Amino acid sequence: MGAFHAYDIRGIYNTDFNKEDAYKIGFFLPSLLKTNKILVGRDARLSSPEIFEYLSKGIVDSGSDVYDLGLSTTPMVYYCTAKFNFDASVMITASHNAKEYNGLKVSKTGARPVGYDVGLKELEKLITEKEVIPIEKKGKIISFNKRSEYISFLNSYKSDIDNLNFGIDCSNGMASLLIKDILGTKPDYIFDELDGNFPNHDPNPLIIKNVEALQNLVIENKYDLGIIFDGDADRVMFVDENGEFVSPDLIIGLMAHYFLINKKGNVLQDIRTSKAVGEYIQKFGSTMHTWRVGRAYATLKLREINGIYGGELAGHYYFRDFYYSDSGILAALIVLNVLAKMKKQNKTFSQLIAEIKSYFNSGEINYKIEKKLDAMNALKEFFEKEEKPTAFYDFDGYRLEFKDWWFNVRPSNTEPYLRFLAEANDELLLKNKLKEVESILGSFK
Repeated sequence: MGAFHAYDIRGIYNTDFNKEDAYKIGFFLPSLLKTNKILVGRDARLSSPEIFEYLSKGIVDSGSDVYDLGLSTTPMVYYCTAKFNFDASVMITASHNAKEYNGLKVSKTGARPVGYDVGLKELEKLITEKEVIPIEKKGKIISFNKRSEYISFLNSYKSDIDNLNFGIDCSNGMASLLIKDILGTKPDYIFDELDGNFPNHDPNPLIIKNVEALQNLVIENKYDLGIIFDGDADRVMFVDENGEFVSPDLIIGLMAHYFLINKKGNVLQDIRTSKAVGEYIQKFGSTMHTWRVGRAYATLKLREINGIYGGELAGHYYFRDFYYSDSGILAALIVLNVLAKMKKQNKTFSQLIAEIKSYFNSGEINYKIEKKLDAMNALKEFFEKEEKPTAFYDFDGYRLEFKDWWFNVRPSNTEPYLRFLAEANDELLLKNKLKEVESILGSFK
C-alpha cells in the first residue's frame, strides 16, 4: 500500500488506500498502541465521513472504544490526546493536499507522533499480513465534544490586538471551524466556509498562487498583515503590510519577542532555516538547535532539549506549553500579540522582518533526480574541495556551512526530487553558487 509515509498515512483516496484499509488500521491500532480507547477527529474532506465510519468499525470490532471528537483541527486532536490522557488518537486529514487526497495522522501518549520508524511500519505489516478476526464483545462510539474547552485554551493566548487591521484566508479548511470564536468578526475573512472541494485554491500556503487572494486583500485594504492557514490548521503563514509573503522560518525569530523577552532557553529550527534566525535568537541570550524536518522528529526533539518553542520552513510551529505540538491558530495569536506591540512602537511587520533577515536566500528549489544520494554526494564533494566547511550536518540530507554562505540538500521522502536551498552574504555570491549547483546536478537529470 502506497499511503504509508515517514510522518503519516496519506494518499489519493480509493487509489493509495480505501475504506477496507481504514477498517484494518482501526482494528489493529489498539493492540499496536496498547489501549482500548482511541480519540478520533476528522476534517471536512468529502471522503472523511466514510473513512471515519470504517476506521471506527475496525476499532469497535477490536473490542475498543472510539471517542468521537467530530470535525476538528489537527492541533485540537493533539490537545485532547494529551490533555485527556489518551494513549492513541487519529486525525483523519490530508492536511494541505488537494481534495482527492486523505489520510490519517496517528499520535500516542502525550500527543507524541507515530511515524514510520516508531509504529507505522509495524502497522503496515499487520494490515497486509495478519487476518482480521472481530471479537464478540464490541466496543462503542462515544461522543467527545471538547470544542468549547479548546477554544478557551486558545483564547488564553489572545491579548489586546485591537490596533491591528488584518485579513485571514482559511483556505476553506478547518481553521474556519474555530477562528471566529477566537478573533471575532473584526478580521476580514476570505474562504472561511468549510468545503472539502476547496473551490478557491488548494489548502497549501507554501504555493504562492494560493496566497495571491490574501496578498491582494491586504494591499487593497492597507492592512497590517494577512494570515493564511492550511487545510487542517496545523500550519500558518503570513504576508506583511505590503502583501509580501514572509518566509515561515523568519517567524521563529519574530516569536522571540513573545517567548524570550523575560527568559532564556532552547529553541528548535529545521535544517533548512535561515542562519539569520539562529543569530537573532542569540541576541535574546537563547540557544538554537537544528534538527530534521517533520513533526515526527521535531516534537520529540523539542522535548529532548526542553525547548520553549520551535518552527519549520513549512510553517509548523511547536510549543512546549502545547504538549510540544504544532498549532497554526496558536502561532497566529502569538504573531498578532507581537505585531500589536510593535505597532504601538510605530514598527511595521516588514520592518521587524527586515531586522531578522540578514542574508540572500534562494528559497527551496526542487530538482527531479532519480539518483538522489549520488547527486547529494557530488555536491558535497565539490564544495568541500572549494572551501573548508565551518559546520556540517548529515541528517535529513546535508547542510554545509561556509564562511560567507551555506546550503542544504535533502531527498524527498515520497518523490524523485532533491530539495535544495542556499543562502549567502551577498546576492552575487548566491547567484554564482546556484550556477555551480545547476551545473553539477545537470549531469544527474
